Amino acid sequence: MTGPTETRADTQPTAKPPAARQSPEARRKGRVEAAKPALGLGLRIRRNWQLYAMLALPLIWLAIFAYWPMYGVIIAFKDYNVVSGIWGSPWVGMKYFERFVESYQFWRLIKNTVFLHVYELVATFPLPIILALCLNTVRKKWFSRSAQLITYAPHFISTVVVVGLVVVLTNPNTGVANKVIGLFGFGPVDFLGDAGLFRHIYVWSGAWQTMGFAAIIYLAALTSVPPELHEAAIVDGASRLRRMWHIDLPAIVPVAVILLILNIGSILSVGFEKVLLMQNNLNLDTAEVIDTYVYKIGLASAVPQFSYATAIGLFRSVIGLVLLVLANTFARRFAKSSLW
Repeated sequence: MTGPTETRADTQPTAKPPAARQSPEARRKGRVEAAKPALGLGLRIRRNWQLYAMLALPLIWLAIFAYWPMYGVIIAFKDYNVVSGIWGSPWVGMKYFERFVESYQFWRLIKNTVFLHVYELVATFPLPIILALCLNTVRKKWFSRSAQLITYAPHFISTVVVVGLVVVLTNPNTGVANKVIGLFGFGPVDFLGDAGLFRHIYVWSGAWQTMGFAAIIYLAALTSVPPELHEAAIVDGASRLRRMWHIDLPAIVPVAVILLILNIGSILSVGFEKVLLMQNNLNLDTAEVIDTYVYKIGLASAVPQFSYATAIGLFRSVIGLVLLVLANTFARRFAKSSLW
């Protein structure tokens, strides 16, 4: 029996908190740093003025060319005419929005635009991913670099030149495509004059032009994959295809989800210049989209309808914003990756 004042020999001393194990100098330094007030914005700008100077030009460009033009959106709610000006023109409310929704062109334009964009998204979105995965697994560096150069090069060809190439290649009389078809005993085909072929030509010529450059983002994401993962998978007997599926593909999923969200947000916007250049009177049934329709009634018609064209453009932008928010919400909930 031990007395009340005695202590056991095997009793361990209680652990001291982390702060108690610090030296007095370290504790004083921590108190000084905690008491130091945060730097004001003016002081931060003076200390890092070079960085803020570099940021100023993009912000000025954004304000002038992206935000200031939004002032003109109000003509969508006015019966605008050049003589009276924006503020002098009478308000008409939702008149032009109702006119567009009730017009016979509405469903045709929506169908053509959505179908063309969805077709392009489904057909071309996986191609850069597949190309990046293949280039990442190639062992011969000279072959990988040559393939990258060949696939990147079309991106630097202007849209006008690409459409010119398409017109020349598909010409019913002298085009290479019809020459090849003629070898099999078939007659010439007017590719651009066939409304049913317009979407296919538009989508796959775009895939040829953009696939290589779009793969750059995925190749950059693949550089973050630790080589040790591949080495361990090789030791475990994983094939190259298995390593691509279980190691490389999960590494680029967050990037792919973000790009998919952005593409969904622009579902009512397609390549205006390319569509307009490929249009003719024979393929308008499928080639007329919202962007080209706005251009024709707003600028190219004998009597420009500025307010009506602006209302259609604003309608398209609002729908795109709603789709962007919805796509981002679903991606954050199910894919755990989002823009915000």
